[in-house]
Amino acid sequence: MKVGARSTTGWKATISVAMSNYIEAGSIIAIATSLAFWQEAFGISNFAVGLLAALSANAFGAAIGAGIGGPLCDRYGRKAIYTYDLLVYMAGVLLAAFAVNFGMLLAAFVITGIAVGAGVPASWTYIAEQAPSTARARHVGTAQLAWSVGPLIGFALAAALAPLELLGSRLIFLHLFVVAAVVWWIRQGLAESQIWKDETGSGSGAATEATTGGQGMRGLFSRRINITALLVLIGIYGFWNTVAGQAGIFMPRVYDSAGVHSAVQQNLLQVLVWGCTVAATYFGFMAYADRVSQRRLYVVGAALGILAWCVLVFFTDAGMPTLLIFAVLWGISSGIGAQAFYSLWTSELFATPYRASAQGFMFFVVRSATGLLSYFFPTLLAATGLTAVGLLLVGLLTVALVIGAAFAPKTQGKTLREIEIERYGAPVAAAEPRTPVA
Repeated sequence: MKVGARSTTGWKATISVAMSNYIEAGSIIAIATSLAFWQEAFGISNFAVGLLAALSANAFGAAIGAGIGGPLCDRYGRKAIYTYDLLVYMAGVLLAAFAVNFGMLLAAFVITGIAVGAGVPASWTYIAEQAPSTARARHVGTAQLAWSVGPLIGFALAAALAPLELLGSRLIFLHLFVVAAVVWWIRQGLAESQIWKDETGSGSGAATEATTGGQGMRGLFSRRINITALLVLIGIYGFWNTVAGQAGIFMPRVYDSAGVHSAVQQNLLQVLVWGCTVAATYFGFMAYADRVSQRRLYVVGAALGILAWCVLVFFTDAGMPTLLIFAVLWGISSGIGAQAFYSLWTSELFATPYRASAQGFMFFVVRSATGLLSYFFPTLLAATGLTAVGLLLVGLLTVALVIGAAFAPKTQGKTLREIEIERYGAPVAAAEPRTPVA
């Protein structure tokens, strides 16, 4: 479907692309709030629940999609992903909404995860490339904001539809289908990234003084500076997301272990978490990340996350007050923490010809690690209890804090081209010009 000469640009383009993050987070929450219902309806074990979570948009499904979508995004253009990935996503959530057995549900989660994985790295790349240098964090923060609104709405819907049990979960998946269809229609007016066209030779403004480098994965691993950046960013995002991934999809089970057994109360606690994340993203990250020390802001967010899980682990016996404090601290931390800065820095530290490939590779590695823990998490939580699992998560968050505090880049206020020249010595052009997908 083409929409005439209509062009989607500026903030409208940023918002439409950022909706990949709403869809990703919405998928994870739809799964998180429905797993208990699916488990009861289909009579599946904890290991089967772990498999569903591990192969979903929360982990391996998204990892596979990112591994495929990132290189394709660099080879054929950012717009190529947006032309097709939401169609695959819509097929996945529709299949989940009407699943009648474990096999259908597993296929739906895998399909949805692959589509999510292909779309999210492309969205971070596109937004950063189109944003002004003095407001890049604010624009990239829009993706983080959408990622936060998804769970806020998802858990609110889950709480409201809880009396309908599995039917309510099916309706949540249908709502994601409708959102994806609307976003897909809006995206038909997106222009291709001008930076990608210029620096890969796909447009008329290709850079003249450039070093020739490979495109995609080949170019990414051809330079030591890229490998160093990959290790730092995987350290920041990987350790944090291994925690956030379990919290996103298994938090209702954590609350149950802490003594809150009502599904409605569990979902309302998550509404509080994500409400705080939305507020922290908008009033914290988007408002200040372009103006204050990014290293200090990152450390504050990371420290609040560690404090939140320490409160949950060591003061569980205090009951609901402990859970409310945890919800506020973890929510604020997520708004100004690792994911927001990762999505910004990962777009800044790699040259244009392999920027999306870098994100795809890192997303693949990080979500694979999340998937490994997701497979065992329900059984681990049931066998060892909240204290042991919570201490493991605190340790992972501490590693992410240390890495970010030590290696946060100084890219604030610089254009992507300036950062590229500073890091590589000259603009990096692709070895083989590509024709963007129409």
